[in-house]
Amino acid sequence: MNEVRITATASVTGLGPDLDTTWKRLLAGETAIRPIRRFDAGRYPARNASWVGELEPGGDRSLLYPLLERLLDGFGPLPRGCRLVTATTKGCIDILERVRKGLPGDPSGIPVSATLEWLASRLGLDDPGVNISAACASSTIAVGRAAAMIGSGDADAVLVVCMDLLSEFVFSGFSSLQALDPAGCRPFDRHRNGLSLGEGGAALLMMSEETARRKGIPGIGSVVGWGAANDATHVTAPARDGCGLVQAVRRAMARASIGPDEIAAINAHGTGTVYNDAMESTAFGAVFGSRRIPLNSIKGAIGHTLGAAGGIEIAVGLRSLAERTLPPTAGFREPMENCPFSVGPVPQPIAGNYLLCTNSGFGGINAALLLKGDPR
Repeated sequence: MNEVRITATASVTGLGPDLDTTWKRLLAGETAIRPIRRFDAGRYPARNASWVGELEPGGDRSLLYPLLERLLDGFGPLPRGCRLVTATTKGCIDILERVRKGLPGDPSGIPVSATLEWLASRLGLDDPGVNISAACASSTIAVGRAAAMIGSGDADAVLVVCMDLLSEFVFSGFSSLQALDPAGCRPFDRHRNGLSLGEGGAALLMMSEETARRKGIPGIGSVVGWGAANDATHVTAPARDGCGLVQAVRRAMARASIGPDEIAAINAHGTGTVYNDAMESTAFGAVFGSRRIPLNSIKGAIGHTLGAAGGIEIAVGLRSLAERTLPPTAGFREPMENCPFSVGPVPQPIAGNYLLCTNSGFGGINAALLLKGDPR
């Protein structure tokens, strides 16, 4: 597969309104998981999440729009003919909540098509766009789709916008599954007891090498391989043997024409649930053997941002390659059982040009991306 350049990134997370702030606070080992103020969480066992402060709704408008305005504020100009791919699992879910509670809210704003239309107008794009909703692997697959569009010559440039809100609708669902850790998530820790939800967004501008070179646009890094596979095992639980994730990672390596020894580090899904982290450890063991490769998860710092997770992690992953540093895994203290990988509560140095990013989700979906750092 031809390399697809990523030429601009932006993110909004509970740690900060921009990627620089999020990166600095990640390196400092900070976490944005704190008591929820968005809604009354007093009736749930877990009452913490990572949320973006000072998001103010305008009348009956969804909080997703001020989040997107913050994300896109200052984002550079887009090439003519740029296509649009979005990733979200629940979009304007807060409007649905308001309507169900009898509060002001416009039901026409609930379908994700309304958000696509707003984005296309806000960005001056002719492309109406397409949304990827593939559970927690949504944005990883969206970036893979954008890379495929560019690699096949179907597009010269694609903007990928990833987003999801913290909502009581989603929070109550995960609480019913007993999947939330009241103490805050602890990825790959022996005492992990569930995930913490988060919210946020990411924007990634992607284009072909030729287009970037012709326009004189410097790259931040490249997508050199991607893969996706479904383990077809359970609605909410992963396959214990990690077969879907193994297949996704091997497909990504095959597209990139590289082997496991060339991958410098892994940005794992790392939700902090017992079964997800065990599945990932098993899958990475099948791919990397006994090699003690550096691995991290940033969900102990920014929470699980669902459809935005992969996009944010790709933006952070590119910074990791540029700085040759893997941020710490917030919440991690004691290694989980049967984990041969190097996970740390402090930043880890990495050597090499390739970073593996993975995400897995309900329905058995697994996705993997291989990022290459800019040699300059």
